[in-house]
Amino acid sequence: MPSVIQVGIIGFGLSGRYFHAPFLSVNPRFHLKKVASSRPDAVRRFDASIEWVATPDELFADPAIDLVFICSPNETHVDYARKALEHRKHVVVEKPFALSEPEAVELLALAQRQGCIATAYQNRRWDSDFLTVKRLLADGSLGTLIDYECRYDRFSPVPPDSQSWKEQPGLGRGNLYNLGPHLLDQALHLFGKPDTVQATLRIVRPNSHVTDYFDIKLGYADKIVRVESNLLVYHNQLRYSVHGTGGSFIKGGLDVQEERLRQNELPNQEAWGIEPQDRWGTLYRESQSELITSESGNYTPFYDNLYDAIVNGTEPAVTPADIQQLARVIDLALESNRTQRTIPFSL
Repeated sequence: MPSVIQVGIIGFGLSGRYFHAPFLSVNPRFHLKKVASSRPDAVRRFDASIEWVATPDELFADPAIDLVFICSPNETHVDYARKALEHRKHVVVEKPFALSEPEAVELLALAQRQGCIATAYQNRRWDSDFLTVKRLLADGSLGTLIDYECRYDRFSPVPPDSQSWKEQPGLGRGNLYNLGPHLLDQALHLFGKPDTVQATLRIVRPNSHVTDYFDIKLGYADKIVRVESNLLVYHNQLRYSVHGTGGSFIKGGLDVQEERLRQNELPNQEAWGIEPQDRWGTLYRESQSELITSESGNYTPFYDNLYDAIVNGTEPAVTPADIQQLARVIDLALESNRTQRTIPFSL
């Protein structure tokens, strides 16, 4: 493997253009060589030196490409990842990694046979708010955790003439596959395998053709863990409510990185990922409250770890076990909603 990894991206929408391309472009250990997209003008506007091709097959056929980021619609993830791995290219798959646990297991097994890394882009592990919650849980500020609730709400009504693939009905569409992987991965990263999964999925927006609300409870013997998302919430400030025997932490606001990336800022700027004070959370203990300085968010460690996994054989930050566990929880959430039952995690 060369010292600089040659990268291809499939898809140049929000994920490819605003999340991956900026981080890859400022990291000297990666070279963004080629993009397969229906948006050649967007590729050229970002960086005219990047090669553009119209189809993923053209990208797979390039022997110089070492690593492929798959940022295309959800239902294409497995097929494109499989083809990349068959060409012995490492892959990073946008969430969802696959649309079912069996598909995830199949891809992970293929990657192992091919001697390649296959991992999922779970960038919200490096959000400012999540890193702050993780720190407070680790340093004992809350005592023993009793109740963890995380929300990720938006106000996203369906435009009457919407052409977005995300609003079209089909396999792998809807909020469970969009924001669900973020919140579930965070909870699983903190607390590990649950005992049970209980879920409610609904369509709440007028004219919506996809599930846009979920409420998922992960069952643990010693704590309450709940994640929720609703795409029709005007005041979508609340993010975390975390309660323990020693205190409560309440946090609102979103990590600043996405909004800065959407403004065409690059992540090598000074003070990247620092939250403004009006987004800091409050720690409540006994009769006092304390504003808690947020950790700085930064997705760069994902890419640094990815390089080390490919070149030096270190374990990926998002492991095969993490990927399979999350895929199973999503499968069980669908089953729980269908049957209106609480489903054991271990089948």
